Amino acid sequence: MLEIQNLSKEYPAPGGQILVLSDISLTLNAGDAVSITGPSGSGKSTFLHILGAMDAPTSGTVSLEGRHPYELDERNLAAFRNEKIGFVFQDHHLLPQCTVLENVLIPTLVSTSGDSQRERALELIERVGLASRSSHRPHELSGGEKQRVALARALIMRPRLILCDEPTGNLDFEAATTVMSLLFDLHKMQQGILIVVTHNVDIAQTFGLKYKLSQSRLHPV
Repeated sequence: MLEIQNLSKEYPAPGGQILVLSDISLTLNAGDAVSITGPSGSGKSTFLHILGAMDAPTSGTVSLEGRHPYELDERNLAAFRNEKIGFVFQDHHLLPQCTVLENVLIPTLVSTSGDSQRERALELIERVGLASRSSHRPHELSGGEKQRVALARALIMRPRLILCDEPTGNLDFEAATTVMSLLFDLHKMQQGILIVVTHNVDIAQTFGLKYKLSQSRLHPV
């Protein structure tokens, strides 16, 4: 369960504080899939960064499975983020010197579990249709293939929360359709919580839960 209570975020500016998010409360359960739309600059990415334990709120609380990440020290916060949260961004952020398999395995390198995840990585790579490309490097892949690698990497640690910031923003229609189909399939398999920020209204409409961020508030659509 993800619980967000009275969350607000302000940033200092020469003319005073800028309110980006205001008094947002939301509860999501395992299996929920949520889309968030809104104009540029409305705070969508800021909201994801707070949920992803990357940027503390000014006020309010966030808890995932009963744990409050912003109450953890720096070391435990990093471990929590790595093990409980998966990220997919508009740009895939793959390491160019690493193969597909090595890129997918990157989150496991700092895992405290000590378990080998190679078999799971290969399974995920197969599920995203890249089994024959596991030894290839990013420059040998198309944009859609790179984003599929990013999906596999985001899921390698079996996170309970998957956050996607414009995951199809740099893709053509066919590649975007493929990536979203895979994302839904993988989410259904894993039964975590999926939150996707997108400007694509057609993609947003495919989600069971739809919200819009505007004027610092989160509104159901």
